Amino acid sequence: MKELVRSNDIVFVSWLTMRLEQEDVTAVVLDSHMAIADGSIPAIQRRIMVADNDIERARIVLREADNL
Repeated sequence: MKELVRSNDIVFVSWLTMRLEQEDVTAVVLDSHMAIADGSIPAIQRRIMVADNDIERARIVLREADNL
C-alpha cells in the first residue's frame, strides 16, 4: 500500500474516500483512532492509503479535488 495523502480535515478525508470508492479505488484510512484518542490534535494526521496498483488513479482523483 502507498500513502496518497495526510490530513487533519475529517470532512476532506471522508469526501476523498467516498470519491475514491466511486472510482473503484479501495482506500484505507489509518491513524483515525490515534487522532481521536489524542483529542483530534493537529499533531496526528489521518493517512489515506491505497493499493500500489491503484495509486495513479487515486492521484488523478486527488488532483481533481484540488481543482474544485
